[in-house]
Amino acid sequence: MTHSTDNAARPLGSAAQLTIAECVTLAAIMEATSAKPGNVHRGADFEDVSYPDFILAAVAIGPILGAADHTQLGSRALRAVQATQTWIGSNANLGIVLLLAPLALAARDQPLGAAVGQVLGRLTPTDAANVYQAIRLASPGGLGQVQQADVHAEPPSDLIAAMRLAADRDLVARQYANGFREVFDVVVPSLQSEIGASQQLSPAIVRTHLRVMSEFPDSLICRKLGPAVAHRSADWAKRVLDAGPAGSPEYQRELADFDFWLRSDGHRRNPGTTADLIAAGLFVLLRDGLIQPPFRLADWSHD
Repeated sequence: MTHSTDNAARPLGSAAQLTIAECVTLAAIMEATSAKPGNVHRGADFEDVSYPDFILAAVAIGPILGAADHTQLGSRALRAVQATQTWIGSNANLGIVLLLAPLALAARDQPLGAAVGQVLGRLTPTDAANVYQAIRLASPGGLGQVQQADVHAEPPSDLIAAMRLAADRDLVARQYANGFREVFDVVVPSLQSEIGASQQLSPAIVRTHLRVMSEFPDSLICRKLGPAVAHRSADWAKRVLDAGPAGSPEYQRELADFDFWLRSDGHRRNPGTTADLIAAGLFVLLRDGLIQPPFRLADWSHD
């Protein structure tokens, strides 16, 4: 079986493709570095987690999710969450881990959509048990309890079936259930379009974040505060996009007001699931060479 994870060393300055481990770490760093409204970034921390925490977590998970061995998805996800806990003592990246684990395992000599489907199709009961253990260890906010496939209960034998049960209330679970449709059909094309328009990563990431929020009310906000607040945040994200181009004063004012509102109420309006989808989209672009080094500081100069 061909694996996607070729992490052999290469000379500095080589034009060879990035390794999968590098793609994992870079995707997480790029997502965290951009000044997305309501999220932690290099200019805004939360009380319990900081921008350096996200950078450390990105470094911790790269070698695990990108390992060039036969470790299965569930084991990789669990080890990545354990490493994050060891490095920073909290959950900063569960959604990213769950999204990038199957993408990173996908055979690199095949189109990613088909290859990730093969990864999801060969999941085992052991994978399900390890993923459930990873979720419990990370203790993400707002999970609550449900009647079927509750993460606090006995793990199911079929992880995809469990993800289908959660797909209407969790966008990360929905990617497992539908073959990463939102990532491939919405996030990736939007990133490509915005990067092409601005030639700068950070503004493109921010605008894609807003577009995804506007189309898919953030499921972390919904779990914590209910659908009304999630839909209000989605409507506001659309209003920011409609205010004008990224550099316009109207856009910047609306974005700042939106960011302030999201950070109110003890950061409970944090659109964390949207950020996870952005990281997945960035991974796809890095894996397929659509974002390539050199990565320059100038690319991050304007948010």
